[in-house]
Parts: sequence; structure tokens; C-alpha cells
Amino acid sequence: MTDLSLSGRGLHIAVVVSRYNDFVTARLRAGAVEALAACGVADEDVTVLEVPGSFEIPMAARRAAETGRFDAIVCLGCLIRGETAHFEYIAAAASRGLMTAATDTGVPMTFGILTTDSAEQALARAGSGPTNKGWESAVAAVEMALMFRNLAGRPPEGLQE
Repeated sequence: MTDLSLSGRGLHIAVVVSRYNDFVTARLRAGAVEALAACGVADEDVTVLEVPGSFEIPMAARRAAETGRFDAIVCLGCLIRGETAHFEYIAAAASRGLMTAATDTGVPMTFGILTTDSAEQALARAGSGPTNKGWESAVAAVEMALMFRNLAGRPPEGLQE
């Protein structure tokens, strides 16, 4: 749920979203963009980057972070377990890659990559409003960006008293 004391005014946020399983990821993307707007992040301060699949998310997120243009990066994808071990390899690589990219660059990256057993489970996590995992990831990105600004001694423009 959105913390109403959060304001993303002045923040620049990238949203990296996988096109694979787009029947789910399009909903995650919509939830994230809606949440950023609800937090006061201006439309022109949101950059959406599409990638082929979840495996490519960490590299795109790292490259976006290295530009120095973004205060945080929302990472969205959808992995649905199949009959082979492919699911485990991609899920592990994506989570490890994002943690490494965030740690190496110092830019917060939120993990909004669904790892589900079925399409039904994925769709249940991509509904409308604050229970959408894209929404949750976007709100977490705003919170982390504000915290990092505060830790850096920069005035947290977005924090309302």
C-alpha cells in the first residue's frame, strides 16, 4: 500500500520491464506507472525501458544506473514455472544480477519479477491498485530513492512533513 507521506516530486525513475509474458508484465508496468504518479513523480521523470525477458533486466538496469540519470530503478518481469529447470536458472540469475548491479552502482533497484507456478498466480499479483506487484515495486523505489537522498545529505524534496 502507498505510504501517503512519500512524495516522489523531483525524482527520476527508470522502469525496466520484460516483454516476455506480456499479458502479465503489461499489467505490472501499468501498476508501476500508476503508483509513481500517485507518489507525485512527474510523467516526464519516468523512463520505461523494455527488454526481451527477465534475464536481460539486470544488464539494462545496470546500464540505466550507470548513466547517473536515475534515482532508482523499478525492475519488472514474470517467470512462470515450466517442466524444466530453466525457470530456476533465470530466476537465480535475475535476482543475483539485480543485487550485484544495485550494489555496484549504488542506485536502488527494486525486484518486481514475479516467480510463480502458474499464469493464474501471476495474474493474481498483477491486478489493479496497490496490491499489484508493479505498484509495490514502484513505491519501494520511491522510498529507497528518498532514503538515499537523505543519507547523501541532499534535501529529500519528496518527503512531506
